[in-house]
Amino acid sequence: MTGPAPSPPPASVFTLTGPEREAALLPELAALTERHREACAPYGRILRAIGSAPPYERVADLPWLPVRLFKTHELRSVPREQVFRVLTSSGTTGQEPSRVHLDRAAAAAQTRRLADTFRTLLGERRLPMLIVDTPAVVRDPSLSARGAGVLGMMNFGRDHTFVLDERGVADVEAVKAFLARHGRRPFLVFGFTFMVWLHLRGLGADLSQATLIHSGGWKRLAEQAVDNAEFRRRLADECGLSRVHNFYGMVEQIGTVYLEGPDGDGLYCPDFADVVIRDPETWRETPTGVPGVVEVVSTLPTSYPGHVLLTEDLGVVRGVDDGAWPGKRFEILGRLPRAEARGCSDTVGQS
Repeated sequence: MTGPAPSPPPASVFTLTGPEREAALLPELAALTERHREACAPYGRILRAIGSAPPYERVADLPWLPVRLFKTHELRSVPREQVFRVLTSSGTTGQEPSRVHLDRAAAAAQTRRLADTFRTLLGERRLPMLIVDTPAVVRDPSLSARGAGVLGMMNFGRDHTFVLDERGVADVEAVKAFLARHGRRPFLVFGFTFMVWLHLRGLGADLSQATLIHSGGWKRLAEQAVDNAEFRRRLADECGLSRVHNFYGMVEQIGTVYLEGPDGDGLYCPDFADVVIRDPETWRETPTGVPGVVEVVSTLPTSYPGHVLLTEDLGVVRGVDDGAWPGKRFEILGRLPRAEARGCSDTVGQS
C-alpha cells in the first residue's frame, strides 16, 4: 500500500511527478532536437548518420550526444556573432576542455534557473555565507576548478567569510567572528566535499543553523571508506549540521543542478530536467535499481545541442515518486573506467 504523494518544498522547482515530467518534457525536448538539427550542421549530420527522426514516444527515445563531443567539436545553434559567452570546463593538464556557446537568452535562462533551484533550499534572500576554502582560490588568474565553483556559489550569499586563510590553514578567529554575527539565524555554508570533511569538522563550531551545500571530491572520501551516510552522520554529530545537500551538475548543461533531497535519500531532478540510466551494452534504459551510464536531459540548452547528453558517469535510479520530493531520485556511483577526471561545477566564463 503506497503512502501519500511526496510534497515539494515551498517555492520549489521540484514539483513534477514522473508521469507529469515525461508529459511536460517530451514535446519541449523533441522541439529542441529539431531546432538544433536545423541550426547546428554537425548535429544535423550526426542525426542523419544514426537515422534519428521524429516522432519520439518517450524522453528515453530522444537521440543523445556523448558529452565528450564538446571537447572535440564546436557545437552551437546560434550564429557566431550572437555568442555572448563561451563556458569551458576545467580538466587536468593536457586535457581538452569542453566549450559551451551561450547567447544572451540562454545565459539569462541558466542563471535564472540556477537561482530558482537553490532558492528551494535558501529562500528568497541571500544568507550570510561561510566558505570552506581559502580566499586565494578565487584570486588565482588562471581560476582553478575550485575557484570557479566558489565564485559561482558566492552569488547566493553575503558577508562571505573563508574558513581557511591565505596559506590554507583554518582561520578559527574569522569563523568565531562570523558565528558571533550570524550563528543564531540561518546561514549558508559551501565547500567541495573533501574540503568540508577535512576542515569543517575540526573547528568545534556550532553550525546547527546552517545549510551546507557541497559537491565533488567523493573519490578521496571513498579512499577513506567515508560514504554519504557517514559524511552526514559525522557532520551532524560534530557540528550540529542537519541540513546537508550534495549536488550534481556539469558545464555542458550549465544552469541545471540535481540536488540531494532533505533526507539524503538521493539526487532529484528539477522540473526542467531528468535523467535516464542506460545499459552500457544495449543502451536501453535500465529498470529502477539497475546501474548504468547516466544520461542527463534539460530544456535549458537552447543555443547549443546539449539538451540530451550521455555522461561518463555511472549511476542508478533508486526510486520514482517515493522520496521527499517528486520525480526520480538517483545516485552517482562514480566515473566510467578510463574516463577523464572531472571537476564539479567547474566553469570559466569567457566573454
